[in-house]
Amino acid sequence: MKKEPKVIYYRDELEDEFSGDDITPKTIDKNYRYERSALSRLFWYRIVALPLAFLYMKLYFHHKIVNKKALRRAKGQPYFMYGNHTHFLADALVPTLVNLPKAVSVIVNANNVSIPYLGRITPSLGALPLPDDGEAAKNFMRAVKRRVERRECIMIYPEAHIWPYYTDIRPFGELSFRYPVNFHTPVFCLTNTYQKRKFGRKPKMVTYIDGPFYPDGTLSAKEQKKQLREMVYGKMKERAKNNEVVCIRYEKTKGNE
Repeated sequence: MKKEPKVIYYRDELEDEFSGDDITPKTIDKNYRYERSALSRLFWYRIVALPLAFLYMKLYFHHKIVNKKALRRAKGQPYFMYGNHTHFLADALVPTLVNLPKAVSVIVNANNVSIPYLGRITPSLGALPLPDDGEAAKNFMRAVKRRVERRECIMIYPEAHIWPYYTDIRPFGELSFRYPVNFHTPVFCLTNTYQKRKFGRKPKMVTYIDGPFYPDGTLSAKEQKKQLREMVYGKMKERAKNNEVVCIRYEKTKGNE
């Protein structure tokens, strides 16, 4: 007998969060240290996290990457990558596997560095929490600039909130596209989809890579951000059509339900 998907009811596509982590985020102020030692980065990112990421994604999701060759068109360059936010753990691992051997940093909210014990490690894994005040914002932008200078990939989840196993692309704004416009870098996107396995009921994850995208340099900065957003959103919507398995069905509440 076929199992019916779980149903989750939502009110607001832009603000509702279903990660279930229930973490009280720390304040990211001027005292937050964005830079961690190269040794710490090497140990936690390359030696510990990378092998575990590969094993988890292969064993649990039978993970497959499609069109990774697109990244060759930005070889030796820094770039920003955008993706859909559909799994609490896979979303932290996929960017590393997709971009190998390039180092990846991920712009995150403060929850990711506030997890007991693990929150002390995530900065060494590349987490860049969004700032909470003006002084922290200066430090944050300096940290992003350093990653660009090191020719890294900076990963962004513009949907902002996790909707587990969601099979469409939620609306997102253009604000996060200010980074590639300001730093004049290429843009890529990844779209995680859930597809049928030959054996078993669990879905496999297939990640599609697209880009590079470049804005029209004759436009204003505001128009360039909008243009990049539309290119990325359109491609992700197109790739989302490859989803084959619905594990969770999302339904909008009506009235005061």
